[in-house]
Amino acid sequence: MVSSNFPPLDNEGAVAQAAAPSHIQKHPRKNLAWFGLVPFFLFLILFLLIPAISVFTQALHDEDGSFGFSAMREAISGQNLDAFVFSLTFSAGAAFVGVVLGGLLAYAAATAKRPRWLRNIVSSFSGVAANMGGLPLAFAFLSLLGRQGLGTKILNAFGWDLYAGDFRLGEISGLITVYSYFNIPLMVLVILPAIDGLKTSWREACANLGGNTWTYWRRVGLPILAPSLLGGFLLLFANSFSAYATARQLTDNSKIVPLRISFFLGGDISIGEDAVGYSLAAWMIILMGVCMGAYWLLRRRSEKWSAS
Repeated sequence: MVSSNFPPLDNEGAVAQAAAPSHIQKHPRKNLAWFGLVPFFLFLILFLLIPAISVFTQALHDEDGSFGFSAMREAISGQNLDAFVFSLTFSAGAAFVGVVLGGLLAYAAATAKRPRWLRNIVSSFSGVAANMGGLPLAFAFLSLLGRQGLGTKILNAFGWDLYAGDFRLGEISGLITVYSYFNIPLMVLVILPAIDGLKTSWREACANLGGNTWTYWRRVGLPILAPSLLGGFLLLFANSFSAYATARQLTDNSKIVPLRISFFLGGDISIGEDAVGYSLAAWMIILMGVCMGAYWLLRRRSEKWSAS
């Protein structure tokens, strides 16, 4: 005879428990995780979607108030076109420097066995420096590489006049130098997970097939890292092109598109041409949208290798 330590159920209780559906037996709490996305969507609507719609609404109006594209055409002609070329040039240069130096730094941090704390130091510093911009960064470089900066005086003491050539903090060479401060760490954060995804077995397989280091990087490493490298370039390019506060403190150059937009809307260039300023902003939104869309596609491709 088998004994049980549990009290017997009466027939009605046993039948009721067996017949009760699972959704009645258990009363799971409703999943409230979606409510955590409400602030994100509110931010997206209030500070991105509505302002973008407002910009395009103002840009697509002619001087007489009717719908038209004259302001959009004027925004990519003459001096406005020169501003776009200047901004595209230094943004591409800053992104290229960030990709090369940031990629090398990330690879060194990821593969260095000693000291072991190097990776943590690089990652921590990159997380802080990538968000370091605006007024503090501009003032730091003015005090370091300005005409009366400490670094400039030290170079002069060794016979190197930094400003003897074309170097100016408000020109292409200077802006690339300043923007590299936050572009290089940002690239480290972008490319480090992709470098971690390179498996040792791939290098070993290449060596077993008679390949050397150059063959591995040309046939395996760089093709796998290419989506992350291109995506990082686009991210750094958009970051440099849209930066305002840092450039505003370094120069009054109206050839920088974000500054030119503020000059138009503030009446510093010409009065009554707000539509041109809004059109410049509209073209900038389109450019940033293309960059972010391409970056998203490249990121999806790079994640495929990381998941394999």
